[in-house]
This record gives sequence, structure tokens and C-alpha cells, in this order.
Amino acid sequence: MSELKHDEYEIPGTPIFDGDAAQKGYALNRMCYSFNDEANREAFRRDEVGYCAKFHLTPEQRWAVARRDVLEMIEAGGNIYYLAKLAGIFGLSVQDIGAQQTGLSLQAFKDKLLAAGRA
Repeated sequence: MSELKHDEYEIPGTPIFDGDAAQKGYALNRMCYSFNDEANREAFRRDEVGYCAKFHLTPEQRWAVARRDVLEMIEAGGNIYYLAKLAGIFGLSVQDIGAQQTGLSLQAFKDKLLAAGRA
């Protein structure tokens, strides 16, 4: 049986969450998992920089968190299922994330969704 090579399942513009990404994003995903506890969400809100340091986020991950850029967090190894907790803390909706992913404004993304529903 031949092994699947990484470039055989690449989708242009779509980061693949595989073992390498999991290793790269371990600290970020571990931090996001901690947000299952309300006390941890509050601790993050009180001292975001300190909370990120506690989990040893890389500079790339810290920068993405500070910018509230979910796509950069994914590029830094973040798993969208874990990042959803962090996005919630930031007040980002699924539509906000969709707008980031498509490069559209939030209103343009909403309009696109409405138009697709009329097709």
C-alpha cells in the first residue's frame, strides 16, 4: 500500500490539519481547550499576554491571537474546533470567520450567503 504524500491532498488556499500542523499548534490548541472552563476564559480576558505566555505560544501564535486573525491562527497550527472557543471570547461569529476566510467584509459575506440561498 503506498503512502499518501502531503502534496497529493492539498487544496489551494486551505491549510491541512495533519500531524505536522497538530505538533505546530499544540500550545495554541491546548490553550484554547482550557477555555472550556469559565475561570480560564476570565483569566484570559484579564491578562491576555500573560495567559498566552503561560501556554508558551510561539511569537507567530501570539501575534495571530493579538490581531484576532483566525486564519493566521490556523496557519500557526490552530484547529478550528479549538479556535471556536477563542473566537467566542473575541465575540466573533461563524459569519465573521467565514468573512475572514473568503476575504470579504462581513456584510459582503452575509450578502453572498443570502444570494446563495436564493439560487
